Amino acid sequence: MKKLIIILTLLISFSSCKSSKRVKNRKQNSTKVVTKKSKTNTKKTKADYIIAHAKTFEGVRYKWGGTTKKGMDCSGLIYESFRVNNIYLPRVSRDMAKKGVKISLKQVKKGDLLFFKTQKNRRNTINHVGLVVAIKNNNIEFIHATSSKGVITSWLNESYWLNAFTEVRRIL
Repeated sequence: MKKLIIILTLLISFSSCKSSKRVKNRKQNSTKVVTKKSKTNTKKTKADYIIAHAKTFEGVRYKWGGTTKKGMDCSGLIYESFRVNNIYLPRVSRDMAKKGVKISLKQVKKGDLLFFKTQKNRRNTINHVGLVVAIKNNNIEFIHATSSKGVITSWLNESYWLNAFTEVRRIL
C-alpha cells in the first residue's frame, strides 16, 4: 500500500509541472536570424589551387632535395605544388627559370614565380625560387623553403630578398 501511495504522489507531482509548456512557448516566441549569401564570385583559379597546395607545407622543415612533408626544399615546393595540378616543371630552380614568360614586377600576379640569386651563391646563378601568394599594398608575398626556417611566407620588400631578387616568370 505504501508503494501505491508513493507512486500516486509522484504521478500527481509530475503531472502538475508546467515546465514542458514553458519550453513550448519559448520555442514559439524565439526570433529567427536569417543571413544572406554573398553574391561575390568565388570561382577558384589554377593559381589558387597551386597556392593552396603549397600552403599545406607551411612549417615543414628544410631538406635538400625534399618534396614531402618530411622535408622540402624551395624548388621541391614549387615542383610539387604545380605537379599535383598537372603542370610539370623542371625539378631545379635554375631550370625552372627557363620556363614560362619573363615579366616585370609591375605585372606580377598570384601564381607567378620569383627567382633569386642568394649571397651564398658561388656560381652567380639562380638558386632559389618562391611562389607569389598575394600582392598587398604594392608588396609581394611569396611562399618558399629556407634552409633556416623551412617552408614560410616572406615579403619581397624585405631587404635580403629584394637584394637577391633576379626575375619573375609567369607559368600559368
